[in-house]
Amino acid sequence: MSNDSSPARGYALVLTAAALWGTLGLFYKVLIDRFGLTPLTVASYRSLLAGLILLAVLALRKPRLLAVNRHDLPLLVAYGVFGVAGFFIAYAYAIDLVGVAVAAVLLYTAPAWVGLIAWRWLGEEMHRRLLMALGLTLVGSVLVAGLYDVSHLRLNGLGVLAGLAAGLGYGLWSVFNKIAVARYSAWTVQTYALLIGAGCFLLLAPAGQLLGPLALPSSWPWLLAMAVIPTLGGALTYSLGVRWVPVSVASVVATLEPVIAGALAYLLLGERLALLQILGGVAIISAVLLLRPPVSPGSDVFEPNSECTQNPNRP
Repeated sequence: MSNDSSPARGYALVLTAAALWGTLGLFYKVLIDRFGLTPLTVASYRSLLAGLILLAVLALRKPRLLAVNRHDLPLLVAYGVFGVAGFFIAYAYAIDLVGVAVAAVLLYTAPAWVGLIAWRWLGEEMHRRLLMALGLTLVGSVLVAGLYDVSHLRLNGLGVLAGLAAGLGYGLWSVFNKIAVARYSAWTVQTYALLIGAGCFLLLAPAGQLLGPLALPSSWPWLLAMAVIPTLGGALTYSLGVRWVPVSVASVVATLEPVIAGALAYLLLGERLALLQILGGVAIISAVLLLRPPVSPGSDVFEPNSECTQNPNRP
C-alpha cells in the first residue's frame, strides 16, 4: 500500500478503536442484566482477563518489556488501584444505574478533571481555554444527567455520581499513564496496571460474586469478548492508528466513542436521550476539543516514549 494511503489507514484504525470502545456499555448491560452478574464482578473479570492476555502476549513476544524497576512499583500500584480498579468499577456502576448513553458522555468529563488536577497539584496554569472547557463540562454534565429536574436527580443521583467518578478515574488513568509511559512501554504499563487492578478486585469483591461466572458457562464468551474487543482491541487499534495520524487528531476522532455508544444504546437497548441531554453531550465533547494539545505522529507501538504511548486514549 502506498504512503499516500497511510493517513487513511490511520483514520480507519482510530475510528475502529472508537467503535470498539463504544461497545463496552453493551457488554456491561448484557452481563449485568442477562446473566445477573454484579458490576463489581464484571469489572473484575474485565481487568483480570485483559491483564492476563497482555501478560501472555508480552511473555511470548517481548519478555524484556516485563522488566520494571522496583522503585517504580508505587507508581504502578497507584495506577492500578485508582486508574484501573477505581475507573472500571465506577464506569460499570454508572452504566448499570443511568444507562450506556449517559454514562459514556459523563466519562468524557475526564479532560476537565485532568485540567483541574494539573492546575492544583502539577503547577500548570489555569488558562482561558481550561476555564472555558470547565464551564462547558459543568453545563454539559448538568444537562446530560438531567440535574435540571429535581425528581430525576433524586432517582439517579447515585448513578450521576458514578458517572462523574468514572470521568475522574479516566482522568487519573491519563495522569498516571503520562508519568509511567515516560519510563516504560505502554504495553508494560497496561499489563501491570490491569493485573494490579484485578488484584484490588480480588481483595474487595466477595468470593461468591467472583465465583459467580464459573457457574454460568454461557457468560464466559461475553467476558472474554469484553476483555478482547473493547479493552484490548480498542487500545491496540488506536495505538496502531496514531502511527499514521497525529495523536491530537486521533484523540478528537476518538471522541466519537460516546456518540457510537449512544447510537448502539438507542438501536439495541432502546435508550433515549432528550434534546437537552444531547445538547449537554455536545457541550462536553466541545470541552474535550478545547483541551486537545497538538502532538506529532507516533512510531513503534511496542517501544517506550513513542507517540502512541504518550497519549493512548483508553486502557
